[in-house]
Amino acid sequence: MTTLEHPAPLTGPAVYCDLPGPRSAEYLARQDRREPNARRGPRRLPIAITEGSGSFVRDADGNVFIDFLAGAGVLSLGHNHPELVAAMTAQLSKLTHALDFATPVKDEFSEAQLAMLPEALRSRMKLHFCGPAGTNAVEAALKLCKTATGRGGVVSFQGRFHGSAHAALGLTGQRPGASALSGTQYPPYSSCPRCPAGHDPDTCAATCPDLLERSLHDPDGGLPLPAAVVLELVQGEGGVVPARADFVHRVRELTRELGIPLIVDELQTGCGRTGTWFAFERYGIEPDVIVASKALSGIGSPVSLIIYDERLDNWAPRPHAGAFRGNQLAFAAGARAIEVVNRDSVLDNVVERGYQFEELLSPLASHPWVTDVRGAGLMWGIELADPRTGAPASELALAVQNHALRRGLIVELGGRGDSVVRLLPPLNVAAEVVRTAAGILLAALDTATREAR
Repeated sequence: MTTLEHPAPLTGPAVYCDLPGPRSAEYLARQDRREPNARRGPRRLPIAITEGSGSFVRDADGNVFIDFLAGAGVLSLGHNHPELVAAMTAQLSKLTHALDFATPVKDEFSEAQLAMLPEALRSRMKLHFCGPAGTNAVEAALKLCKTATGRGGVVSFQGRFHGSAHAALGLTGQRPGASALSGTQYPPYSSCPRCPAGHDPDTCAATCPDLLERSLHDPDGGLPLPAAVVLELVQGEGGVVPARADFVHRVRELTRELGIPLIVDELQTGCGRTGTWFAFERYGIEPDVIVASKALSGIGSPVSLIIYDERLDNWAPRPHAGAFRGNQLAFAAGARAIEVVNRDSVLDNVVERGYQFEELLSPLASHPWVTDVRGAGLMWGIELADPRTGAPASELALAVQNHALRRGLIVELGGRGDSVVRLLPPLNVAAEVVRTAAGILLAALDTATREAR
């Protein structure tokens, strides 16, 4: 009798065999022959996924896992939410692709997106639909600001990640295949647990914007005013690092004073991830450009856009075109996703489950290998470091991920040296699933640290 003949329901973790199981191993072997080394997920998470429902996935061998990666935050309402599936299915027989033509479903999606903005922004913001990925929206935002200002440089903070296209990767800096974007400045971010300037956390947030302000105001510094400042309010790939409020406010004041458009990258934090629809709402600021993608459809159908102040709308027709800007299936799902978020008080659930994570992970505050536990809403990171040297504990983080998977929990890694264990559950995740996952994670960390000793 195989596990596939009598599979466990998708309601809780259940791992029956060593990973990868024999059938997953077959899929992974064929993938290894066909696909390049650039793929990441299957190397660290050796499973072949066959189906998903809500917060759970099943692999080809019948094993069931809690999915706290959720498509890197794409699946905001979990796998195959029935109402989103129904919306996409109904749209499928009508129209699937329409470039940037007006359509009823696109109109509904656009109205829903604008309605989720703070009231002060709704009347003056425009939407520009970009290519399918978030990195396409970053590129569009840069082009928009450079066109509007006539300037070429950009400010992008240390520890950031804005995508894998050429310009977006250039903002990120020294990553494989990346070259710094010409004219880009990389000032420090308010990463207080690992202050790049070595300051005390109480002064770090004040120092970071001071450095930026001096460089932009210095007439002899050789740095012209940039076309834009690009900011993540919670650095996701950088290790789940929320910016301090005083840092964000100083950056917003400085950019407004100097007439520099502020681009807020909400690719991972947007659509409710931090407990408000956009993370900038938590800080009480108004950006000039909002970059959104990942969770816009709620179900993984790709769409990306920039939402920007109409005063920047200086470009002519066809300055940033693309064949895949009219994904009608994503629009249908995305409009329905907003209905579900509002009707089911999903943002309240995000806040409540965030408090639950804070409580369940509180024992880690005294763990010798844990330097920080941080997060916002349903976006959490556990940073690991060697207690003897303070060096990022990359191998330990990988071991934690491995042991968690074998207990039925999928988590991601990020931060410097991939030493931060990251959690990105669906926004409608239930309290009991969070409790189970936290127990698995604590057990995995305990096993991994015993092995490390």
